[in-house]
Amino acid sequence: MTDRRTHGRRTMFERETELATADEALDRLSGPGPDGRPGTGGGLLAFSGPAGLGKTTLLAEVRRRALARSYTLLSARGGEQEQRQPFHVARQLIQPQLAGRTEAELKETLGSWYAIVGPALGLCAAEQGAPPDPQGLCDGLDWVLTHLAVQRAPVVLVLDDAHWADPESLSWLAAFAPRAEHLPLLLAVAYRPDELPAHADAFRTLPGRAGHRPLALAPLTAEAVAGLVRDTVGGHADDAFCHEVWAVTAGNPFEAVELTAKVREKGLPPTAAGAPQLRDLAAAQRGSGLVARLERLGPSTVRFAWACAVLGTAIPRDLAARVAGLGAEEAAAATGRLREARILAAAAEDPDTGLEFVHPLIATALYRAIPDALRTALHGQAAAAVVDAGLGAGAAARHLLETHPDNDPWVVRILREAAAENLRAGAPDAARRQLARALTEPPAFDERAAVLYELGCASLLTEPAHTVNHLRAALAEPVDDPALRQGIVIRLAQVLAHSDRLAEASRTLAREIAATADVRARLRLQSEQFMWDAFDAAETDSPARSRRLARLADRLTGRDLTERYIIALRAWDACLRGEPVETAVHHADRALGNGFSWAHEDRGFEVPVLAALVHMYADRPDRAEELFEAGTAEFERQGWRGAHLSFAYSLRAYIRYRRGRLADAEELARSGLRLAERVGRRTPVHWYAVAILLTTLLARGRTDEAWELAQEHAYDRPFPAAVVFPDSQTVYAELLLAKGRPKKAAAELEAVDRRLSPRGIQNPSWCPWQLLLAQAVHGEDPERARALAADAVRRARAFGAPSGVGQALRVAAQVAVPQDRPALLTEAVALLSASPARYELALALAALGTERGDAQLLARAAATARECGADGLVRDTQLALAALDDPAPRDTAGGPEPVRQPDAPTAFARGTA
Repeated sequence: MTDRRTHGRRTMFERETELATADEALDRLSGPGPDGRPGTGGGLLAFSGPAGLGKTTLLAEVRRRALARSYTLLSARGGEQEQRQPFHVARQLIQPQLAGRTEAELKETLGSWYAIVGPALGLCAAEQGAPPDPQGLCDGLDWVLTHLAVQRAPVVLVLDDAHWADPESLSWLAAFAPRAEHLPLLLAVAYRPDELPAHADAFRTLPGRAGHRPLALAPLTAEAVAGLVRDTVGGHADDAFCHEVWAVTAGNPFEAVELTAKVREKGLPPTAAGAPQLRDLAAAQRGSGLVARLERLGPSTVRFAWACAVLGTAIPRDLAARVAGLGAEEAAAATGRLREARILAAAAEDPDTGLEFVHPLIATALYRAIPDALRTALHGQAAAAVVDAGLGAGAAARHLLETHPDNDPWVVRILREAAAENLRAGAPDAARRQLARALTEPPAFDERAAVLYELGCASLLTEPAHTVNHLRAALAEPVDDPALRQGIVIRLAQVLAHSDRLAEASRTLAREIAATADVRARLRLQSEQFMWDAFDAAETDSPARSRRLARLADRLTGRDLTERYIIALRAWDACLRGEPVETAVHHADRALGNGFSWAHEDRGFEVPVLAALVHMYADRPDRAEELFEAGTAEFERQGWRGAHLSFAYSLRAYIRYRRGRLADAEELARSGLRLAERVGRRTPVHWYAVAILLTTLLARGRTDEAWELAQEHAYDRPFPAAVVFPDSQTVYAELLLAKGRPKKAAAELEAVDRRLSPRGIQNPSWCPWQLLLAQAVHGEDPERARALAADAVRRARAFGAPSGVGQALRVAAQVAVPQDRPALLTEAVALLSASPARYELALALAALGTERGDAQLLARAAATARECGADGLVRDTQLALAALDDPAPRDTAGGPEPVRQPDAPTAFARGTA
């Protein structure tokens, strides 16, 4: 480790392996990567070990060697006192690289990420509007770091004391770490293994090309400590003395350095006679001994040291003086004494006016030595000093979290301001902590409901159960502001709905609607209730709700957003119920008007999505895709890259599926599923993503892969309480049918019937459960199969979308008596040829070609299937064509398989979800 400073550098003992590994990583950084391409030789270099084993010194040497190679250096350090300050580490890393730029220059550099990452990095104030979700913010930080790595390559990022980094920064860097190997970026990280939080385990487990990482540091051997002692106090130090230094310090490099420095300072003879004094000297370097040594420096110096310990790392001297209550001269004198005592040193980033502790162990020992009451008071003084210095509410809030409640309105105001900043910057956990503390202050009687509401908003993504409690408590408070009360109710309904408690969300809104006198406010609440009822798969009075919705929407003009939301819900309801397609599209167009934001701060994205999907079911996929592309772009601009973006990708995939662009659909569905996995399994977004990918894989003829996907993602009962499209249980039944399990499929589809029919949902274009059930029961009950299919045809004709009618006619032909099949299939082909549903057309062509024995139709079916990417259907049509060329039956000894009939479970029978 270290034994002395020579030209600002320290000599290292028994760290040759670590330094060689660092050199190897630095050399590789400017060379070719594992794929042979230049500029991709980065990776992770992690040093781990208990306090004092030399991690900081190793990272300092990595920094020095990186700068000697003219590499770009990004540097940060976690702090025990700054852990609650979100993005503290991220700001240390990135702010210096962008410092001094004008707002215009920053916008040019960061592009569309400016408004998303700028507030988190302290580069700009957060804009009004909905904040980015945490995943979107991490994606933005990924982009910034990747951009820096490419533009300023090679780059070395050094993070010391990672175990003390704020959770937001540490989670981001740990998730980013695997990417470093594909960039000219070396992440050099040091941490204490027992204190590293679980969300940073990537630093502990990520493999590296330079060998096993992390590199665990060991204490120095007795021989190394002897070398350190002799290098510091002189070669005449005898063996007994050196061995005692090793025994007293247990080979801890930091303690050995400090002890030998003290030996030299006191002139202690390095002989066996002086060895007994080493234990007393060592005790003075730590714990109560360190405190006693500090106290000998005088009261003003003690206060200054304590103020520095409260402030943490990178301490402005003037700020520490204010917290300690010292004048400039007293602070300067205290600084000098603390530097002589090897407690404080000049801050590397700001050596003129900044200070830092010589070692985190010293900072920790001094902080814990401050009497409890005084420590609390110092944090209160620090909060005020930070605000007065213009450092903002966010910097003050971490100190206020350490104070005791005192009924102080200023504390509540600062904590609310900090929480608002953090929430808009994408740090909801930090905002939640600050608001919870504000609530204990407590706020004024007439302010309590607003604080509870803000706390509920901050907890929405991370603690939905607690959010419900906070919002209900807010409603129990006297609320004079009608807008605040309405916001509380709407947010409470939202979190209940997103927790799969849609009926409870509806009841909450209903109670408030009954108590609301203002017509426009009541209309807004009604729009929310109509929306959540539409998504409630277990709604008990759906027909009555549909009638109320129709009466209300048909007399609205769409003069504001609330009215347009209600009209859009009317369009969706008309689609589900199978009203004429013209009716559904008319209302959807009325709702959309000149634009419909998908990322409105006070609204969900659900209703704009429904208005867009009406166009898809109405055979207007170009318009649907146009709306989805605009919505997706809005999500990305807003930094909503979690559930929102997953929904967008998955439903765009469904549009591509329905128009027969199956390869595109699969790619988008897989992107949606990757994003959904970040949100969590068996959440609504996960059900959507898996359902659409399953449907697409079945259409492509990859039944076994679809089955494995369903097993992997537990796609089975219990199905979600929220309405999902395509309907989850129906998709599962289609999968069972494709696997040759018609009885089990029929049982699931009959359950779908019991669930949807009482609600009046009877459009087979939306949910083709009748068509699938007809196929499932055809073998045992052909009459029932034909009745089911005929009813589905009737319902499809009532809606009037050519794709839906054509699909229903094709399945009706599949279960019909032979003499009825040609006419049904001929009409199906005619309708589907005029629709955008290319995959459905391929299925109908294949069925008609097989029925007629028409090679030309089968060839057209094969070409259309190939264009769609329906590989299974291509194989089936090619077999059918081959059978026409050689229709003779074969024995089991060889030859091609006989042609399967169209009512067998082939690809011809699919495409019904």
